[in-house]
Amino acid sequence: MDHNQERRHLAQASQHIAQAQVYVARQRVIIDRLAAIGLPTDDALATLAAFEGTLQAFERHRAMILAVLA
Repeated sequence: MDHNQERRHLAQASQHIAQAQVYVARQRVIIDRLAAIGLPTDDALATLAAFEGTLQAFERHRAMILAVLA
């Protein structure tokens, strides 16, 4: 792949990371609210773990793109 295409992939990966960070932050707020009113948080915590796993995958992908561009 050429560097221009890799730069586009990098921009897309960065957008995915930013969105995943928003999801993680929102989910943490949801967990805090559920806990504050005494509701179970098990499902919300599982969702948070999935969001965090996705975020980590996006970050690894961005690191691979950066390595190609280096």
